[in-house]
Amino acid sequence: MRSNKRRDTKPELALRSAVHALGLRYRVDARPLKGVRRTADLLFTRARVAVFLDGCFWHGCPEHHTVAKTNGDFWAQKVSDNRRRDRDTDAKLAEAGWRSLRIWEHEDPAEAARRVREAVR
Repeated sequence: MRSNKRRDTKPELALRSAVHALGLRYRVDARPLKGVRRTADLLFTRARVAVFLDGCFWHGCPEHHTVAKTNGDFWAQKVSDNRRRDRDTDAKLAEAGWRSLRIWEHEDPAEAARRVREAVR
């Protein structure tokens, strides 16, 4: 798993490029809440919007998630834990007055960027 990049993945770079092209400026890989070890892929501090780009495999996309053939029980638990942590993160952000926006890696970057723009404005 060490070879899996934590940031600057192809889908993330595409989304960041599309959001930047719309004139929006953001922080990358930043924590919206101090004391909570959760980082957003894009963070709009003034608008209090945290954007998370979720991978289809890692977060259990209902359209594209595939079941691991090797060590299936481990990976099923891992994905389940990731989804539970995502819900917890969204709840903590909402409680602190933030808006959380989840985008799947398979989504069109231009369309996702428009959703980000609407959330920020």
